[in-house]
Amino acid sequence: MDAISTTERPTRPVLPGWSVPLVFVVGATSQYLGAALGVFLFDTTEPATVAWLRAAAAGLALLAWRRPWRTRWTRRGVAVAAGFGVVTVSMNIVFYEAIARIPLGTAVAIEFLGPVAVATLGSRRARDVLAVVLVAAGVLLLAGVQFDVEPVGLAFAVASAVLWAGYILVGKRVADAGDGLDSLAVGMAAAAALLAPFVLVPQLAIDPSVFADPRTWLFGLGVGVLSSAVPYALDQVVLTAVGRARFALLLALLPATATVVGAIALAQRPTALELTGIALVMLALTISALPARQPTPEPPAPL
Repeated sequence: MDAISTTERPTRPVLPGWSVPLVFVVGATSQYLGAALGVFLFDTTEPATVAWLRAAAAGLALLAWRRPWRTRWTRRGVAVAAGFGVVTVSMNIVFYEAIARIPLGTAVAIEFLGPVAVATLGSRRARDVLAVVLVAAGVLLLAGVQFDVEPVGLAFAVASAVLWAGYILVGKRVADAGDGLDSLAVGMAAAAALLAPFVLVPQLAIDPSVFADPRTWLFGLGVGVLSSAVPYALDQVVLTAVGRARFALLLALLPATATVVGAIALAQRPTALELTGIALVMLALTISALPARQPTPEPPAPL
C-alpha cells in the first residue's frame, strides 16, 4: 500500500482546469520574491547555506501550519516524506551552487532538461510532444544560454535537472497519497536536519560570523517561506489536479513569470527574443491544455 499515513482523509475537490495555471503563477511569483531576498545573503553566505536556511525556515513554517504530528504515521510514510524532502532540498542546494559559478540563464536552461524529460516520457499524444519542443525552444530563448561556462557549475546544473525530475516524480506520488502538504512539512524539516552537518560545518569553517548576524536568520526565514513553503505547497495542490507530464509543462511558466515580474518590478524590459520565448511557452501550454478528442461513436449495428 502506497499511502503515506494510516488515517483516511476526505477527498478534496480537484481544481477547475482553468485555475491550475493561475495557482501555479501565484506560486512562481512568491518564489521570485523570495529569490530577491536571497540576493542579499549571497554577499555574505555560501550558496549551500542559503539553500539550507531556505529549507529549514520552510520546514518550520510548514510544521507550524500543518501540525503533522496529529496524524498517525508509519515508518514507510516517514521514509517517503524524508526522501521527498532530501530530493527537494538537494535540488535547491545544487542549483544555488550552479548559479554561483555560471550565468543564471544557462543554469535555468540546463535545469529545465529534467522537467522536459519527464513531460516527454510521460506523454502519449503527438501534440504533447510538440508542446515539449515548443517549451524547450521558449525556455532557451528566455534563458539566453551561454556554452562557455565552468565545468563544475555545469555539473551542478545537470545534477539540478536530474533532481528536478525526481522532485516531480516523487512529489506526484506523495500528492496522490492524499497527504502531500503534511509530507512536505515533515520532509522539509527532516531534510534540513539530515543535511545540516554537510552544509553548516563548511560554512562554520569559512565564516561563522554570518550566524551571529540577525539579518541572516531574518532573510533566511523570508526566503524559506516565500521561495519554498508557499510555492511547494501550491505545487502539491496542482500535482493533485494534473498529471506529471502536464505539471512538467506548467513549470515552463517559471521563466515566463520571472520575465514579467522583472519588467514590472525591476524595469527590466524583455528583448524581442525573450518575448518570442514567452509566446512559445504560452502556445505550448495552450496546446497541452486542449481537451482530448472524444472517439466518434460507431452507429448501431442493423437488426
